[in-house]
Amino acid sequence: MNTSPQGPDDLIIAVEQMIRYVRQSARTGGLSTAAASTLARLSREGPQRLTGLARAEGVSQPNMTQLVTRLERAGLARRTADASDGRGVLVAVTPAGLEVLARRRAERSVALRQLMEDMTGPEQQATTTALLALARVIDNRQDTSEEDRA
Repeated sequence: MNTSPQGPDDLIIAVEQMIRYVRQSARTGGLSTAAASTLARLSREGPQRLTGLARAEGVSQPNMTQLVTRLERAGLARRTADASDGRGVLVAVTPAGLEVLARRRAERSVALRQLMEDMTGPEQQATTTALLALARVIDNRQDTSEEDRA
């Protein structure tokens, strides 16, 4: 095993491999990555307009409209009138969508746990510390960029 210091490229490859492995372990609902990401955003942030949802997910509004239509047909999302603007429509996750998200999260958790079981104790601790530190830094950067936009 190579224990020499790794560069950013090596870390990116490792993170990409982990994300791919964990994402592929979530099979419930047969959702695409875009559909799962959209449902998760709605779950975390609450109902949103299609335009804002498309922007946040980095897709065109027509693509988001098609995705939301598929999620609606599957009973995972619904459109409702925006109470603050009668012309607007909000997209929200349904209870069935929340259940699918919970089951997918459990599947991903099992996959990550299985990966970590193959690590030594110190590797498990280092991985946990590093991932939590990265999450904290990302949250701080997102909070800062939201403050800059306000």
